Amino acid sequence: MDTRFLDSLITVVDSGSIAEAARRLNLTPAAVALRIRTIETEVGANLITRSGRSVKLTEAGAAILPRARKFLGEVRDLKSIASSDRLSGELRLGSFQTALAGLLPDVLKLMRQRYPQIEVHIVHGGSAELYPKVLSGELDAAMVAQPPFAIPKACNWHELRTEPLIVLTPASMTARDAHSILRAEPFIRLERKTWAGQLVDGYLRSAGIRPSERFELASLEAIAALVDRELGVSLVHDWAPPWPEGLRLRKLPIRGLAFARRIGLIWTRASLRLRLVQAFLELAATALTPPTAVARGRKKLRFP
Repeated sequence: MDTRFLDSLITVVDSGSIAEAARRLNLTPAAVALRIRTIETEVGANLITRSGRSVKLTEAGAAILPRARKFLGEVRDLKSIASSDRLSGELRLGSFQTALAGLLPDVLKLMRQRYPQIEVHIVHGGSAELYPKVLSGELDAAMVAQPPFAIPKACNWHELRTEPLIVLTPASMTARDAHSILRAEPFIRLERKTWAGQLVDGYLRSAGIRPSERFELASLEAIAALVDRELGVSLVHDWAPPWPEGLRLRKLPIRGLAFARRIGLIWTRASLRLRLVQAFLELAATALTPPTAVARGRKKLRFP
């Protein structure tokens, strides 16, 4: 079975139509349809059904699709391993929201320039969701907050950014003492089940502060918007821009980095795509390092 035909099937399913798949594959719709019919003939079953311009998987199609994806991934791995002169293949990368918006774009731009043969597939989710996907091999690597527990020896971790805690207040608030504000004002809490939320909770407990909670949210952007509307104050990490536009906020620093959020890349040592992960990490270190640090020089990254 021609792997290009399997790739066409997956593209049809992911794009939702033969016409869109043809555009992505730079083929004619007739050529894509012929590839699908050829696969159906080989497996002896209809794999998709048409409904107007869109397509849906049949029961047989749904049964083979996961294995087709896995098979094509393994083929790309073989090509990546065999290619000694250039990096190519598929890199499955996880990222949480603020890193996806504030950190990844510069890295991905640089990666597209340096390694155009590497296909990066991004999976969005919270750090606690992405971490087990790296362990299971579903993801090759993920940009996550440092876990609140010891990272297993089967994994590597490299820190890329440190985000200190700040007290977020409306711009109209004149008070300057961070602890007094947290004790006196309605508090908008970052959801405790997130790793960042656990750091916030740890700081409040260590400082002996029991705020008057009004809301508990998982979205940092939503928290910033509520603070702007003078619905309360919050304790969050100073995440990488962009922040929501049009907000009038003040950031009051919290001393010390014991409860800072440390952002980095995590991957398994035994990954078949280790060369691709290394390439991504080297470019991330370049893209995310402040110019002053670049001028001083950096130590070469090592990969056990």
